[in-house]
Amino acid sequence: MARVLTPRAEDFPRWYQDLIAKAKLADNGPVRGTMVIRPAGYAIWERMQAEMDARIKAAGAENAYFPLFIPESYLKREAEHVEGFSPELAVVTHGGGKQLAEPVVVRPTSETVIGEFMAKWIDSYRDLPLLLNQWANVVRWELRPRIFLRTSEFLWQEGHTAHATREDARAYARRILHEAYEDLMVNVIGIPVVVGLKTARERFAGATATYTCEGMMGDGKALQLGTSHELGQNFAKAFDISYSSKEGGREHAWTTSWGTSTRMLGGLIMAHGDDNGLRVPPKLAPIQAYIMIVKDGEGVAEAAAKLHDGLRDAGVRVALDDRTDTAFGRRAVDAELRGYPVRVEVGPRDLAVGNATVVRRTDGSKSPTPVADVVAAVLAALETDQQVLHDQALANRESRTVEVATLAEAIEAAATGWARVPWSAVGVAGEAEANGQGVTVRCLVRADGSVPDSEDEPDLVAILARAY
Repeated sequence: MARVLTPRAEDFPRWYQDLIAKAKLADNGPVRGTMVIRPAGYAIWERMQAEMDARIKAAGAENAYFPLFIPESYLKREAEHVEGFSPELAVVTHGGGKQLAEPVVVRPTSETVIGEFMAKWIDSYRDLPLLLNQWANVVRWELRPRIFLRTSEFLWQEGHTAHATREDARAYARRILHEAYEDLMVNVIGIPVVVGLKTARERFAGATATYTCEGMMGDGKALQLGTSHELGQNFAKAFDISYSSKEGGREHAWTTSWGTSTRMLGGLIMAHGDDNGLRVPPKLAPIQAYIMIVKDGEGVAEAAAKLHDGLRDAGVRVALDDRTDTAFGRRAVDAELRGYPVRVEVGPRDLAVGNATVVRRTDGSKSPTPVADVVAAVLAALETDQQVLHDQALANRESRTVEVATLAEAIEAAATGWARVPWSAVGVAGEAEANGQGVTVRCLVRADGSVPDSEDEPDLVAILARAY
């Protein structure tokens, strides 16, 4: 292949930008910090969205929609929340040619407006739990934008729930964390994630606990791929989300919120991409098999169409490229860039001996295959390569993660990967010191890898890294 991307080892950020542009995934929007998601990128997002939506519904939540504009006074009712978001807010002061009586905030997240309606809709313990989710755009004014990773406007889902007890709220926040987020990231997107508890310094504004899924990217940095929050009764008290208990008293509910966004697209690119472009795990890929006519010849178009139909009937998401007026090499480069898991190349020379060529994106291997065996070969490659991408990402994380004993060693290790260090060796003061050097505590885990309830538990392990 001709070199079309900056090599990852040479300049990882430039490689990332090159890939997004050359694979036609997205473009910068006309307002600084915004993005245009092109059809190739949006098709992947739609697949992520569908897979996530199914998992959220399986956990009992229902989709709804809430306004983009939120009265500024709503945010001010939960002091820690507004303080945390103030630097990122976009505020509308004029509408219809007139100054508004009260400024409205363009939604940065919806705890406040949804809290207002939860208070309206919940009256009795019989109304609980209330499990809501919305797919929406949000705006957080970003000073250092990067497509998919940090943009002033992005797409996401945000879940919001209300429960009768703290235990129920915690159980649900963790259910989403594991059954929706971790499951999707590991088993569909193919990114092995460390699931843990955020420190008080890193947790969501207004939350009592934040749980996170952290993935390692190809350059050793961390990316927060999704978070789930226990909000305690903070928002319930601010918005009077209360209910009549079985005993007849009036109690405040316990609430949660949780979200994943188009940042997962950035994670997909950086965790699996190589110097030839994107590599999309088969379970996620909008196009799993890409049939290419190398050049016209007797029976080639017919054979390619028959393979297309055979793969489609076998449940494969398949597309046919018959643009023989465009050079095959250029089309092959484009297919590599977009990361189609399998290509099936059909040309007169191979077909003359009854073959087509099956090309696997994971390793670039090319296998002449009898036409009658192509469907079986593609199905086998899709199953194998889903695991291959996960295992390669896991091997990258394991090779770049070191066990250390001190904060100084952890900060040094974070130059090239992740450090696992006793939380007792870091603490609040050490975390501030690390932050001053561009290193953050990504999460806390127990020694056995499980998620702690509190950062005050003994013998916790801190994961330190540089992050996007």
